[in-house]
Amino acid sequence: MSAAQTKPGRRLAAGPQYQALDLLATLVAIVDADGVVLWSNAALEDLLGTSRRAIAGLPLWDWFESPELLRNALASAGGNEYALIRYDDRIRRPGHELLHVHVLLSQMEESGRFLVELLPLEQQARMEREERLVEQAQANKELIRNLAHEIKNPLGGIRGAAQLLQMELDSRELVEYTQVIIHEADRLQLLVDRLLAPHRRARVVSDVNIHEVCERVRSLVLAEFPRGLKVLRDYDTSIPEFRGDREQLIQALLNIVHNAAHALSERIERGDAEIVLRSRIARQITFGKQRYKLALELHVTDNGPGVPDEIKDRLFYPLVSGKDGGSGLGLNLAQTFVQQHQGLIECDSVPGRTDFKLLIPLP
Repeated sequence: MSAAQTKPGRRLAAGPQYQALDLLATLVAIVDADGVVLWSNAALEDLLGTSRRAIAGLPLWDWFESPELLRNALASAGGNEYALIRYDDRIRRPGHELLHVHVLLSQMEESGRFLVELLPLEQQARMEREERLVEQAQANKELIRNLAHEIKNPLGGIRGAAQLLQMELDSRELVEYTQVIIHEADRLQLLVDRLLAPHRRARVVSDVNIHEVCERVRSLVLAEFPRGLKVLRDYDTSIPEFRGDREQLIQALLNIVHNAAHALSERIERGDAEIVLRSRIARQITFGKQRYKLALELHVTDNGPGVPDEIKDRLFYPLVSGKDGGSGLGLNLAQTFVQQHQGLIECDSVPGRTDFKLLIPLP
């Protein structure tokens, strides 16, 4: 036992009253005026790779690159100079690079105790990006609904007028023009129906095995691309079944894998195109502003040229496509279907490697 633990008057914090802090993605520690850890939450345990029992009784600044910053902050907070102190520092982690964090220090109601919150700057940026994705999807949903309804009515009138006009025409050449109008009106109607499809169809919820979904998608893609493309499996077979719409998930995953296959067209011709389907369990993960004990993490990784820089930020917008002749609906529909399972799709892409990550809560 360290000298910090045996110092007269020091008492480690009891766990039960702080259990709610274990639900936070934020790294939290409760320290005394000397910076000694009295309690830490599960997120901080995970980051440091050790138990709270091992952390308790040790000075928190032992893990900081600049320990004097925390010492000074504690002295200022203890003297009631500031209600909340913020600064940036870096945390040492065994076997990892230093982690940039934003530190928030505040005095607790209990005398001589301080709450230290650590916000990884990378994690904060990811949470902001996820929040934008959710807001973007909601805005897209409203835009699509309004736009589709605005298009449908005049489109029906144009098609009907063209049909009536065709009945009155004797010239074959003029009839061909009306047929073009009817054909294009039908094409636009089909596009509108596809835009509205995910919002119209009732969900059919059942027990879903994600690896059955993966195998179905894999067989469909290999049937379309029988040569030059490998679709490799890397499954965690311990992942449990969960409640969801199997057909929606098949369609979502198929859209992503299909996009990847088309992006690999040059490598397919050379015979070295590769897509990897990898499933894992993520523990104590936060996305979409909620923390989950368990979540499915499904990766679709390809060795293609990567997503063009000009559309990276708009990848899940409707009608945005990186390929010639693409409708730009595939990834938007995939995001919509996954979000209907309280999940989220993220993309990380550089030349030679593109990774789509599907996150879905598990029971």
